[in-house]
Amino acid sequence: MRLSILLLALLVLASCSTEKKQQPFKSVSVTPVFEDSVSIRAITFLDSQTLAFAGSGGVYGTVDVNSHKVRSNIQTYDSLTPSFRAVGKTSKDFFMLSIESPALLYKTGGNGKMEAVYKEEGEGVFYDAMTFWSDTEGIAVGDTVDGCLSIILTKDGGETWTKISCSELPEGIEGEGAFAASNSNIAVAGNQVWIGTTEGRIYHSSDKGATWDIQQTPIIHEEPTQGIYSMDFYDENLGFAIGGDYTSPESNQKNKIITLDGGKTWSLIADGKEPDYKSCVQFVPNSEGKGLVAIGFTGISYSADGGENWRELSEESFFTLRFLNDSIAYAAGRNRIAKLVFN
Repeated sequence: MRLSILLLALLVLASCSTEKKQQPFKSVSVTPVFEDSVSIRAITFLDSQTLAFAGSGGVYGTVDVNSHKVRSNIQTYDSLTPSFRAVGKTSKDFFMLSIESPALLYKTGGNGKMEAVYKEEGEGVFYDAMTFWSDTEGIAVGDTVDGCLSIILTKDGGETWTKISCSELPEGIEGEGAFAASNSNIAVAGNQVWIGTTEGRIYHSSDKGATWDIQQTPIIHEEPTQGIYSMDFYDENLGFAIGGDYTSPESNQKNKIITLDGGKTWSLIADGKEPDYKSCVQFVPNSEGKGLVAIGFTGISYSADGGENWRELSEESFFTLRFLNDSIAYAAGRNRIAKLVFN
């Protein structure tokens, strides 16, 4: 019996030692799966089989990742056709949020149609991104109105949403917003949430939006078109943010930052080196926080060492992407959604 146990232990150790680690990407193939006259900046996986999206002209829909069959529809509100740049999901529902006044937040309805669960009107109203901690708790963020960033919360699975009072938020800066570029300037991990702004600041809450603090990062933010466009967290400590200036997309000065302590401090990384302006960054799943893909209308770039060094994999133009697994992602942009296979 002892000999059998020893042999089994040796076999387990041998299998572990030969287990392949993820190899750095060297290329990416791009396969279009949806083409239409719509700008798409917000996508999310409802499950391992279905990608959901929403975009300009009220267009929203799903893509079956196996057959690439697309189902799409157009959402209107009275005589208005909203433009969507933020989406979210729970295990039961899909959500989409329009940008300017009236901001309209829709969720999957019980009658097979999307139903409006939140509406906000007023000067300066402009919503940018949303996400969920769980099936019950979610958050969405918009530009500064009446002296503070616009933040709404749900605690009942998205049935109702409540806006946080300015008295409960740090003081905003006039004109401060959160670019509606890729639905990724907001990130959550555990009970925490981080929101990146046009002023290069990061709003942080460790208790799902009950209390807040702010960190000023060194990312470039002197002009209205500069700041944090996107961020992602691999876990509660490791986060990466990217941006720059979409009006000077060739610039790579002060446009990438990293945190190793949950956002308490942020440092410039790969400063003055590629990549240039990007509108979305995502950690590669199962990469131990070393793999990063950044995407924008300037192309697709990849880092295998946590953002220290990058290489351009493609000049294909997109606005946003999300990973399905550790080698397949879907990206969306002007007039299309595509499947990306990294090799």
